[in-house]
Amino acid sequence: AQSGQQWGNDHSPEIDPFAADNITILKGASALEYNGGNLGSVILVEPKRITREPHLHGQVNYSYESNGRGNNANFRLEKYSRKIAWRINGTLRKYGDRKTTSYYLNNTGLQEANFSIQLEKEWNEKIFVDLYASSFNSRLGVLRGSHIALPEEIEQAFTLLEPFYTEPNFSYGVDAPKQHVSHQLIKLKAKYYQNETSVLEFIIAGQLNDRKEFDIRRSGRSDIPALSLKQYTVNVDLTYAKILGDNWNFKIGNQCIVTDNTNNPTGILPLIPDYLSWENGIFATISKKINVVQFKSGIRYDFERQEALTITNTLPKEILRYKNNFQNISGLLAWEVDILDHQSISIYSGLSMRNPEVNELYSNGVHQGVSGIEEGDVNLESEIALKNILEYKWLPSPSFSLSTLAYHQRFKDYIFLNPQDEIRPTIRGSFPVFKYEQTDASIYGVDFSSQFTISNLIIGQVKYSYLRGDDTKNDVPLIYMPPSSVFGSLTYRTLNPINLSSKITLDEFEIELNNRMVFEQIHILAEQDFIAPPAGYNLVGLKVATNMLTPSYKVRLFVKADNLLNAQYRDYLNRQRYFADDVGISITMGINFKF
Repeated sequence: AQSGQQWGNDHSPEIDPFAADNITILKGASALEYNGGNLGSVILVEPKRITREPHLHGQVNYSYESNGRGNNANFRLEKYSRKIAWRINGTLRKYGDRKTTSYYLNNTGLQEANFSIQLEKEWNEKIFVDLYASSFNSRLGVLRGSHIALPEEIEQAFTLLEPFYTEPNFSYGVDAPKQHVSHQLIKLKAKYYQNETSVLEFIIAGQLNDRKEFDIRRSGRSDIPALSLKQYTVNVDLTYAKILGDNWNFKIGNQCIVTDNTNNPTGILPLIPDYLSWENGIFATISKKINVVQFKSGIRYDFERQEALTITNTLPKEILRYKNNFQNISGLLAWEVDILDHQSISIYSGLSMRNPEVNELYSNGVHQGVSGIEEGDVNLESEIALKNILEYKWLPSPSFSLSTLAYHQRFKDYIFLNPQDEIRPTIRGSFPVFKYEQTDASIYGVDFSSQFTISNLIIGQVKYSYLRGDDTKNDVPLIYMPPSSVFGSLTYRTLNPINLSSKITLDEFEIELNNRMVFEQIHILAEQDFIAPPAGYNLVGLKVATNMLTPSYKVRLFVKADNLLNAQYRDYLNRQRYFADDVGISITMGINFKF
């Protein structure tokens, strides 16, 4: 499992997107194979296996994005042999200031350098070993206008059409406030195929995550980090899968995770304390199809021990030591029934427990990436949830499909981040205050999707999502719930290649026009947040792509436009909306050259 210091949704995963070949969404019982107490879904990101072809192969990717004047360059080389198969992958990315419809978001640049190597070896089609190592390194700026000195200026910033410190000129510079992140990973995966019906898998991984955050500090001290964290993680997984008699699919596994998080002294109290945690989880899943009924079931038990060392904000300073033990049980039952030709109904029912994360318990300071002060609560209990899902699918023909999913989840001791009615001055600036709290809650919603063929050349797609969350203990809405949204697209694809010359052909030429409409979040009370939710918005996108084929090479070309109409908007779930608009129109041109 990816282990980093992403104490909120302001950080993207520290993964090279060009190395993420296979992205799998695991739902239902399959999600119980991973820790987290989540009955939703788990996103599995993996490099693909090296192609079983003895010649040297590779590809070069390059793209340019107009918003931020971003450059993305990537190369990959791989070769297979019976002795050993290998692949190397490298990526460089550089972005400058992003831009809204009318002004630059100063100091939002990005610099990134990534590298990975993958080795594979197979013995007699019985044993497969994969060794993977990667290095992810980035420097990213934080919007300058979100770090403000005085409390009264914060309240003013909430109402400004343009953030403080906005400059009229573009820059590639990444200055304080900024973050330096380095993530190193080495992973060994081994599979032993006992026979055609059983496989044993072993994974061991070590990770080092180094995060430094820099503030605007007086007397030329901005190059001294205000936060310096190092996190060491070791993962050990063992999984056994077997097809039992009469086609029962059975899987059992054990996972161990040890995490050591250490702060280097900076003269400022850290957001996250020093801590050491041990996690161990065991799971079992089983599935079986009997005539028109598919049955799935799973259960998981997790134990975690945390030892944290915190420092109080009050004078005189005190060191407080906490030792917590958490035990969680999660389970799920699922049935999928083929009711008529090409129609099915699925029912999922599950219970999950999730212990509080370290940041929810012990946060005590400025969370730089979201420009706020966050406070944990050491008295938080494990979160318990009961989730029920009803899904209907209809696939009458290859040219039409429809899926509707309704869900309801009830929580006891739901953990959430709640804005406080306070702007607090600190030596790092003045920031709004947020606190982790618990309540009983109910979350329910509906997801709808349909894909249809209008003609042999045109394919359409429609998606709709509705979600509502309520604090049932206090009879108020839950904050930070995603608003309703609708997405639609039309894609035109040619059936036959287009010959440009005797040696150059365009294949799989397609044009996609899409539209995403996000509604205003109206299920919220004015006193629950610092500012009112932003208005709904509509984003239009356009993409043109094709393959250019020659006798020796294949080149993929694409041009896409995001926010084509340059709409001015703020996203409710983006906490930088307190200070600035979201990005405006962006045009990306890219090429993928394979050899």
